[in-house]
Amino acid sequence: MRYGIARGVFSNESGLGSAPIAAAAARTNDPVKQALVSMTQTFIDTLVVCTMTALVILTATSWTQGVSASELTSASMAETLGSTGSVMVAIATALFAYSTLIGWNYYGEKAIEYLFGHKSIKIYRVFFTVAVMIGSVASLEFVWNFSDLMNGMMAIPNLVGLLWLSPIIKQETERYFSSLKNNLKK
Repeated sequence: MRYGIARGVFSNESGLGSAPIAAAAARTNDPVKQALVSMTQTFIDTLVVCTMTALVILTATSWTQGVSASELTSASMAETLGSTGSVMVAIATALFAYSTLIGWNYYGEKAIEYLFGHKSIKIYRVFFTVAVMIGSVASLEFVWNFSDLMNGMMAIPNLVGLLWLSPIIKQETERYFSSLKNNLKK
């Protein structure tokens, strides 16, 4: 269960409070509208991409042949789609890794800028680059455990904050849908 939750959180970042950093950069007239748009990320990632991946794995026979967890998706896609499948997984993994680096760098820059000012961004970039280099040569078990620990450290205060702000979230959501309903009646 621990690994499933950890991979799910790593996959879609729900509850971490990181995605709102990017959402806050959007230009919108209403925060609820932006929140609804942001929710599609979790839907697409979890219900579409992860479900399709699971279905490919379950319809292939690789999972019954003792293939390691890290190779399972690639082997299942190769079995289902031929060599094109494993190439697709490799390309998707590379794009995911690259976009993840860009995203987490942006989140970190915004957090550092908020805490210490604009001048601190250059120092952060050096530390981020060093951390990426260390992560690229560290053992996979260490990287996953460290990522899970850091995600947990982000989730705890964010989830407490969400509980604390839930009355305001409810109020804003009701206001938005009430105004939407009134506009549709006109």
